[in-house]
Amino acid sequence: MKTDIDFYFDFISPYGYIAAMKMDALAAQHARNINWKPFLLGITVLKTMGLKPLMETPLKGDYCRHDIPRLAKLLGVPINLNGNLNPNPLPAIRSAHWVKQHYPEMIGSFCRQLMIAQWQLAQDISDIKVIEAVLQDLKINIDNLATDIQTNGLKKQVVAEVDRAMKVGVFGSPTFVVDQEMIWGADRLWMLEHWLTHGSWSPLSQ
Repeated sequence: MKTDIDFYFDFISPYGYIAAMKMDALAAQHARNINWKPFLLGITVLKTMGLKPLMETPLKGDYCRHDIPRLAKLLGVPINLNGNLNPNPLPAIRSAHWVKQHYPEMIGSFCRQLMIAQWQLAQDISDIKVIEAVLQDLKINIDNLATDIQTNGLKKQVVAEVDRAMKVGVFGSPTFVVDQEMIWGADRLWMLEHWLTHGSWSPLSQ
């Protein structure tokens, strides 16, 4: 039986964005569903692993500024790095959980469009007005959004989801889990496609 693809990502991750732009076509090609699972790199990377954000890490930050646009170009994904490269992710992830709760069928569309706002249109998704505009474009009623995402119940949902991601072993964005196989990185999309096609790690020459 084919299992869903659990797609773990942070809205503020450019590599997560690149992967998100490829996921729908890849999943459809292999008749798999996607479970969109936003999490917080600030918890997994900063607090748990004790690392700095990519762009603030000496040497690695300079590399990523070169690597991100070239990977995006290779994969045919437009990207704009002229916006805020380190937005506050909390409004985005809380809004995603709000969408999951009230409009679960729209979660994929919301996540894609919000990352497009950040990484194509160079809008700052720290701003709730940017999030509201995305939701309105999707014909989602936003009357209660600003209040709902500040409730303790929704905040606890976000914390619980991040905890579950770490228990699975997720440490970076993007991470794919399918058929109990974990694959990390937008540069490993080819590995995900190989698994979905062949269901094994045997090289094609065998």
